[in-house]
Amino acid sequence: MISDRLFVYGTLMRGFDHPMAKLLSANADFLGEACCHGRLYLVKHYPGLVKSDDPNDIVHGELFRLREREAMLREFDMYEACGDGFPPPTEYVREMLPVALADGRSGEAWTYLYNWPVTQLPRIESGKFLDH
Repeated sequence: MISDRLFVYGTLMRGFDHPMAKLLSANADFLGEACCHGRLYLVKHYPGLVKSDDPNDIVHGELFRLREREAMLREFDMYEACGDGFPPPTEYVREMLPVALADGRSGEAWTYLYNWPVTQLPRIESGKFLDH
């Protein structure tokens, strides 16, 4: 099954005055605050998530259910400049990731993983973009 869920952890979260954040909130149902395993880095004015096997590495974000999955994923692929038509290695790649909601429910959701080296980037230790 292809998920209609999208986990966001940066400028697409609610409360950001960003056209793509508004597009998401207008075309998706907010399911709740969620988290996943990973490390968060400050790329520029936006964060990048990389996978981690360390259970202590938690990234906090929000989970949405996309109403028009294909159309919305195309929009966000364009925004993140990944997928068809973008030469690799793209800055982000869209992958399925296990996520957990605050109430304990879990499942898989699409998210955008940072795909470039992070050695020179500052880490957001809290895993919360809003804390940086």
